[in-house]
Amino acid sequence: MALKAFAFLLASFLLVTSKVLSSDEDTYAQMTYASVPAAAPPHAPVHAPPPIPYMAPVSKSDCPKLCKERCKLHSRPNHCNRVCCTCCVRCKCVPPGTAGKRELCGKCYTDMTTHGNRTKCP
Repeated sequence: MALKAFAFLLASFLLVTSKVLSSDEDTYAQMTYASVPAAAPPHAPVHAPPPIPYMAPVSKSDCPKLCKERCKLHSRPNHCNRVCCTCCVRCKCVPPGTAGKRELCGKCYTDMTTHGNRTKCP
């Protein structure tokens, strides 16, 4: 008798959950198909990102001071300073701040690499 009651409860549970799941799937399908936006017309203009402003050239005499400020928080400040001065003399630029913003100095600064093909300038 207990086995029949258990089988009946199990069958009832499976029937209810399958109904709930199928109604949720129908609702989900209606929501996803209804919320798909229309494609943009093919003649819509494409906007380019704004150009990056470049920094003014730096003289060779300003390089040590600017590089010291750039490398003050680096884990190897002496190495950073030496490399930064090399990049500054070649590219006539040192990015502001202690890290990042390398793109402000242009391709010379961002594309300079070491012998191991790693970026050179800090």
